[in-house]
Formats: sequence, C-alpha cells, structure tokens
Amino acid sequence: MNIPSELKYTKDHEWVKIDGDIATVGITDFAQSELGDIVYVEVETLDETLDKEEVFGTVEAVKTVSDLFLPLSGEIVEFNESLEDEPEKVNSDPYGDGWMIKIKMSEASEADDLMSAEDYKALIGA
Repeated sequence: MNIPSELKYTKDHEWVKIDGDIATVGITDFAQSELGDIVYVEVETLDETLDKEEVFGTVEAVKTVSDLFLPLSGEIVEFNESLEDEPEKVNSDPYGDGWMIKIKMSEASEADDLMSAEDYKALIGA
C-alpha cells in the first residue's frame, strides 16, 4: 500500500498536498483499490467556495458511486480535466496524474486537523 509520508490524509480517504495557499486533493491508493476500476470522476463545483467536509464531487467505479468530501474549506480553482477522458489515472497513479482538484484554502489552520501518513496507516490497518 502506497502512503506517501509528505502528504496529509482524511478519514474519508482523500489525500492533500499543500503548497502555499493551494491544496491539491485526490483519493488514496487504499480508496482506489477498494473502489476497483474507476470509470468516471464528476466535479461540478469548480469555482465554488465550499466548507470542509462538504461533497465536492463523485467518483464512479464499476460497482459503486462514492461521494468526494472536501478536506479543507476554500474555493475549488482547478479540476484535473484529463480525468474526463482517462478516469483510470486515479487507479494507476492516485498521487500523481490521478489528482482531482486544487483548492485555494480559506482556513489554512484546518490543515492541522488532517492525518499524517502514520495516522492514516493506523486508520486503514496498514
């Protein structure tokens, strides 16, 4: 199980990479493996400002559809449009080409509430 130590994590299996006031968000390797083959990623909240833990989109796999929860409050400033044609990038490279959105954080202190890689490993029993 790939759990990069430089990222932060949520109980809902999203990962977060913070660079200044921009946070890049995707789902973890664990989440994509649990979902199976991802066939569609939907984010209709581009340019919207949402609160932490609000639903920002959905990910559809062959057997199920799962909501995606915002790990930090802020404005969704970018969607990884390559996922429209190649949603399988989430399976093959969840921490790289499979990223989903970028958020301009409105409350940077919320990042302190995210889990470390060690905490996330404990959550999933890795």
